[in-house]
Formats: sequence, structure tokens, C-alpha cells
Amino acid sequence: MSTPHHTEQIAGLRTLVTEEGTTPHAVIILLHGYAMVPEDLAPFGRSLGVPAWYLFPEGPEAAPAGGRAWWHIDTAAREAARLIAPRDLASEIPAGLPAARAQLQRFVMACRERFQPQRLIVGGFSQGGMLACDWQLHHDPEAADALLLLSASRLNAGDWQRRASALRQLPVLVSHGKRDTDLAFSAGEKLRDFIGESGAQLTWVPFDGAHEIPLTVWRSVRRFFKLLLCEPV
Repeated sequence: MSTPHHTEQIAGLRTLVTEEGTTPHAVIILLHGYAMVPEDLAPFGRSLGVPAWYLFPEGPEAAPAGGRAWWHIDTAAREAARLIAPRDLASEIPAGLPAARAQLQRFVMACRERFQPQRLIVGGFSQGGMLACDWQLHHDPEAADALLLLSASRLNAGDWQRRASALRQLPVLVSHGKRDTDLAFSAGEKLRDFIGESGAQLTWVPFDGAHEIPLTVWRSVRRFFKLLLCEPV
């Protein structure tokens, strides 16, 4: 049986909150992808069984096809691009990215005050992973103790490159599917290379799948969290 969750408003975002363990000392924030909702990602996080507060905030924007988003996407352009080939977003600078980054910063600060964590891990799937990385690059050294980037891509590559030192020595897990038809596997490889070349402690998890979080990634994330939180693997 999965651990029950409750809903809170944190920094203006509807947030699913789950407590794993009797006295968790860590907070793990997981950001959903485009056109998703927290309920899509929450079962993955809660099933890991690693003691922590798990927080699943809801993106502030409504996606046209349903679900939520962290910033607006031109869906017609997205679908047209996907018909040609899976995408690499490294050259894109979403207009809504600064506002999303500021919203995440407010959320993190509220979580630090509310939970007083000893360790803070931030990650996300697809658009959520891109936001997590962008936020870390702009808010080091007060940002996360580790990052989790699942099926994501670089954004605004020139700006990210200038800020790459913010990732030095940071534990970062990157995963990507070799058959991803939305964000190209090569985009995941380039994100991996950027993270590794920045001096981060990189964990790379490629898998033979699409735009998803399969069992092999679940196992790798669980091991990653356990190592970070000083538990036996």
C-alpha cells in the first residue's frame, strides 16, 4: 500500500506532500513535466521508500491539452518539430522561464522554512527537470544538495555554460530513453556531457525506452537517494 499524501498550498502552488519515515531529515522536490499534474509523478516518488518529505508542486500554467506547465509552450510548433525529428532545446530561451525560476525559488525558500531540512534534493521530469537545472545554475550556493534530471534537455545553452561552475561537485543523476520521440536521446547525451564537464558528480542512466520513467531509472534513483542520505543500498 502506498503512503498516503495530503495537499498543501506552498508559495502559492498546490502541492502533494508525503512523509516517508518516522523522522525524515531531507526534502525531495519533484517537478512534473509539461501537460502533467503532480498526481502523475507522485506514485514514482512515494514508491522509492527512502525516508524524506516528498513534495510534488503543481505548475502555475494550464497546458492547452490538459494538465499543467511551468511555462507556456507553442504546442503547434512543438508538434510540427516532433514530426521532423525528436527535439534538442539547447538554443531555446522560453519567455516564461525567468518567472518559473522565480516561482521555484519562492517555493524552495518556503519549504526550507516549513521543513527545516538537513538535505534538499530537487529534480523533475522533462520540463520539470529543465527548470530544476536552470534554477540550480542561477541560485548556487543556496540551492540544492543534489539534482535529478529525467528525460530533459539543455535550455539557453550559452547562459547555462557561463554558469556551469554552480554544478561543481554537485551529485546529479541524468536519465534519458534511447527511443524518446519528444526530446532526442542526443539531447540527453549533450545534457549529460554538460553536467559532467561542469565538474558535477554525474550518474548517467540511459535506457532502452521512450519519454518515460521505467523500472531501471526507478532503481537508479532509489540507489542515488540512498547514497545521498547515508543509507545502505
